[in-house]
Amino acid sequence: MDKRLEGISLRMALRSVADLAMPRTCVVCGRKLLLREEHICTECEIGLPFTFFAKQRDNPMALAFNLMIQREIESAGEDASYEPFSFADSLIFYSGGSPYKNIPMRLKYGRDFAEGRLFAAMLGRDMASSPLFCDVDAVVPVPLHRMRRWRRGYNQAEVIAKAVADELGVRVEASLIKRVRSTRTQTRLQRSQRYANVKSAFTADCSTLGKCRHLLLTDDVFTTGATLCACERALRAALIDSFGPEEGRRTRISAATLAYVGR
Repeated sequence: MDKRLEGISLRMALRSVADLAMPRTCVVCGRKLLLREEHICTECEIGLPFTFFAKQRDNPMALAFNLMIQREIESAGEDASYEPFSFADSLIFYSGGSPYKNIPMRLKYGRDFAEGRLFAAMLGRDMASSPLFCDVDAVVPVPLHRMRRWRRGYNQAEVIAKAVADELGVRVEASLIKRVRSTRTQTRLQRSQRYANVKSAFTADCSTLGKCRHLLLTDDVFTTGATLCACERALRAALIDSFGPEEGRRTRISAATLAYVGR
């Protein structure tokens, strides 16, 4: 056998033929991918702007998320003498001027599920190696309103949740939270308007959940944390309703996204 053919699987052979008809391109730079490259070229993969948040308890995303939660607790006048600190992780930094923004965008708007699963699995492996996330019981995707989901055909947060859950070895609880009110897209709103836009847009039901130590919310991008905070508040209220104030506040609710805006 020709040594050039050794190690080439049937899958690789079929891919090389398919690439002739429809070349695969790098999600970041758009360059034609080599045979063994998956969704991202080697050069762009080396330059991935990783956050390395997984092992940092007080990373910028976690601090921003917890600050927003604390403000909501205080503004509601709730008795929250103890709620666990919410951990947070994101795979990469997000910037509107960076081509790496295409990583979450191609999943969200381009229906590229394979690409989304690849990077979500990277996120999940990162979290699986961290003691902060070793006790996660279930992953909960941020829901879309039923009309937006019908128009889009899928929920990108569920794609992320499933890949992350597989790496953590836990289940996905996609029906815990529902979006009961359609809202304007967050991308067109100023920072100060975002939470008001999504406040009370979600409801949750934990009556069939069972007791959990740690729940993980997933979404595509963390900008201000408004959507994740609104989901956390709905989930916390449902936990308290199902298990009582003391037990309902023991469950840690953390967050994970593909990208973090804040660099």
